[in-house]
Amino acid sequence: MQPIQTQRSYAAGRHTPEATVRPRLTYVETAKLTAWLATSGTHPLAIISFGQAIPRTISCPTIRLDLPQLEGHPLLEVWTSDQPVTTLQKNECSLAMSGDVLAGAISLDEKAGATLDVTTELAYRQLLHHTRELGFPYLWRVWNFFPDINEEEAGLERYRRFCVGRHQALEASLQDFPSALPAGTAVGTRSGPLQTYFLAGAHPATHLGNPRQMNAYEYPKDYGPQSPAFARATLCGSESGPQLFIAGTASVVGHASRHADRPKEQTQEMVHNLRTLIAYADSMEPKGIRTSHRAIYKVYVRNPDQLISVRQALRDPLLSSSQILLLQGDLCRRELLVEIEGLVTSD
Repeated sequence: MQPIQTQRSYAAGRHTPEATVRPRLTYVETAKLTAWLATSGTHPLAIISFGQAIPRTISCPTIRLDLPQLEGHPLLEVWTSDQPVTTLQKNECSLAMSGDVLAGAISLDEKAGATLDVTTELAYRQLLHHTRELGFPYLWRVWNFFPDINEEEAGLERYRRFCVGRHQALEASLQDFPSALPAGTAVGTRSGPLQTYFLAGAHPATHLGNPRQMNAYEYPKDYGPQSPAFARATLCGSESGPQLFIAGTASVVGHASRHADRPKEQTQEMVHNLRTLIAYADSMEPKGIRTSHRAIYKVYVRNPDQLISVRQALRDPLLSSSQILLLQGDLCRRELLVEIEGLVTSD
């Protein structure tokens, strides 16, 4: 195997300005959302639900995902800013602006006769158009959710169709493609439309690879007509310290899946990849992100009956002080049983 190339800033050789707003992520109990927003001293940018209804009084972008939470009180994923937020609606895209940060969400139903690649390309062309139009052309982080991710559609797996549509839109419209690709996630829901939410900025960020993994956008054709268009992580500087947005990370080394049918070993390999990625990002960031930081993670588990094995493997010192939300979701390869994503923020 040839050496795995890690990815540096797509703004190489230029100064990367620091953002004035650092989006904050908190998991909030659904029943306590209204009270929490009233007392948090922050302004909501986006709220993601895992099946629970979100109050209609919420004006920021919201998405309700059919991804069952596997334990604990029902939680919401709440993104906020410490500066005022302006919200607006553009076609199917809900948007919230705060300083030099834009949050957005788009949901598109799959029309009869249209394959998922068509729907995906339309969604991405919309969000790219609006980010440029509003002055936030740099994608920092994107999440994607849709049902039947591993099922075949017109002779091609739906995840691979999704990759085709995403690649076509980004290659056509994203400046400095593929080095400008942001951290990404794609997870299968039990039902629903294609749902995407994202963070974008007025300033560029640094997109990273993982020394243990091949860049996803360089995968061989074995994985589909178009390679997955995302980075392993995105490192954003801000006046209050750096943030590391970690893409969906699974038991993949190089480009190959490891430990088929063994959830505990897959989770251990996943954590190894996570540790390597954080260490690499720390070496890239002059201010450092590991000496004093907080981390918050989502873990997607394909089979709920394997949760005990996954939980055992998550008892790793790297994650001991982190908040972890466990969800049931299908993953981009049939053999993958667990995936983690997260946000690491320096204090």
